[in-house]
Amino acid sequence: MILSKPLLHTSKLFTFSLSLATTLVLAQPKVSTPAGPIDFEEYEPVSTLKVPEHKLGRAKYPFIDVHNHQYEMDNADLRGLIKQMDSLNMGLMVNLSGRGFSSNTAESTKFFDNALTNIQKTNPKRIALFTNINFANVNDNGWTAQAVKTLEDDVKKGARGLKIYKSLGFSVKDDKGNRVRVDDPRLDPIWAKCGELGIPVLIHTADPKPFWDPMDRYNERWLELKLHPGRKRSDTNPVSWEQLIKEQHNVFRKHPKTTFIAAHMGWFPNDLVKLDSLMRVFPNMNVEIGAVIAELGRQPRTARKFFEKYQDRILFGKDSWVPSEYATYFRVLETDDEYFPYHKKYHAFWRMYGMALPDDVLKKVYYKNALRIIPGLDKSQFPN
Repeated sequence: MILSKPLLHTSKLFTFSLSLATTLVLAQPKVSTPAGPIDFEEYEPVSTLKVPEHKLGRAKYPFIDVHNHQYEMDNADLRGLIKQMDSLNMGLMVNLSGRGFSSNTAESTKFFDNALTNIQKTNPKRIALFTNINFANVNDNGWTAQAVKTLEDDVKKGARGLKIYKSLGFSVKDDKGNRVRVDDPRLDPIWAKCGELGIPVLIHTADPKPFWDPMDRYNERWLELKLHPGRKRSDTNPVSWEQLIKEQHNVFRKHPKTTFIAAHMGWFPNDLVKLDSLMRVFPNMNVEIGAVIAELGRQPRTARKFFEKYQDRILFGKDSWVPSEYATYFRVLETDDEYFPYHKKYHAFWRMYGMALPDDVLKKVYYKNALRIIPGLDKSQFPN
């Protein structure tokens, strides 16, 4: 009994101290000292690994970005853009949005013409345009002939290639309201004309396969789909991923004399064995690495072997124009760094490793392949 009071007093003091400590902890900013359970979205551990780091702000060699989008090139002051390109050692940018996003042919032609004029007066050695096709209301009453003529006219003006958006196969409807397949026979003369003109077709079909998969704990793009629900393709489009990819491959098969560049490595960066088989089946198929560097960076040995094998058919691309993000691409391609983060957690919560590509392969990916595949690009600023 003699000990009971001190014990009671000690218990109350401990409870009060614990309550006070908890209050103090919870009063701190959550980002610095979180207490209790946290959500996966908040989990951002700082690695304790100590290994050499080579954070690159500039590419080792001048490079050509074959997958970029600039939507104000018709009237923007391009000198600022070129200055940003210089900071990255980007020798040349290919703007795939040559006709902007207007569905009105007259408006898109005006955009294209003004963009070409703007480039010409600023620095035509540094920027090139691809043209686009307006697929709205495809029909059997002269639409194809007009599309081919517009393509020819744009190439005569200075278009270096044709970019196909993923809307073809997704949302494009013909004049009867039916989905226009990627391999629709009415489009065959367009692909054939590109081969005849000697220009490549950079084609984006579908999106990452997990965008069609169930949004459950097994989907590694779960966080991205939660933060960007509009990317859940099975909710917005009844066509399966497999069907869209099959349609794209049918086009490659039907037009062996046309050079194609499959955007985003054809959405097979996570299955390079499958992509290898496709590259063997379709010798006219090339790939670019826009928006898939995180997939390559987590399999550096396998990816390096693939790059060495297909070093003549892989091109550099980034997709979105955020200059600071290019550092991730340089680091994966050029260094042998280990366990470093991607620049967007919601896309890749995993860590990456550098491929340390040999210089001869790196030069081909950075600029040599683009100079060979895309006609009319200025070669003077690139090393041999």
